[in-house]
Amino acid sequence: MRYTGPSCRQCRREGTKLFLKGPRCMTEKCAVERRGYAPGQHGQNAGRGRKASEYAKQLREKQKVKRIYGLTERQFRNTFDRISRESGVKGTNLVIALESRLDNIVFRMGFAASRKSARQLVRHGHVQVNGGKVDVPSFVVRPGHEVRVAPASREMIAVKLAQEFATRGTTMSWLSVDAEKASGRVTERPTRDAIPLNAQEQLIVELYSK
Repeated sequence: MRYTGPSCRQCRREGTKLFLKGPRCMTEKCAVERRGYAPGQHGQNAGRGRKASEYAKQLREKQKVKRIYGLTERQFRNTFDRISRESGVKGTNLVIALESRLDNIVFRMGFAASRKSARQLVRHGHVQVNGGKVDVPSFVVRPGHEVRVAPASREMIAVKLAQEFATRGTTMSWLSVDAEKASGRVTERPTRDAIPLNAQEQLIVELYSK
């Protein structure tokens, strides 16, 4: 099942910002900044005096990445199983596959403030790929594909606010974005170095390879 509780609780559990709430994560209201310990009755004492096992480290890394992209366990495992049949480095292929999801692309292009918001835009039919409506968040966007907010949806307040916030950041090197038209294009298959994700994906590969 997909987690539907407070987003900030997930960040505190992983002990780092997962940027699940868009602009709020960059302010003093961020829960990790205010309460930098795990949630729950024993959160402040969690992990003290104990060394995490290799399995625990692998599990936490998987949970962190899964939560960053907002996937269920089944979706995450299915993605891993799919990339396992591809040539190349499994960890790198996994990250690239997650980045190539339509909901993530919409977020990276600045049309949504968070991946959760991007997922809603896609599901509600506000996003088009190569001119046609696509309402499947897991749709794989490939180099050359054009992604845009449907013309009738460009004036939505959520889209405008997301674009305003996005102008303060840097567009991914493998994306080209036309903010005025709320459209963009994947120009090339991203490399691992071009993806700003603080993760040790090899730990996930080790976990799933047992």
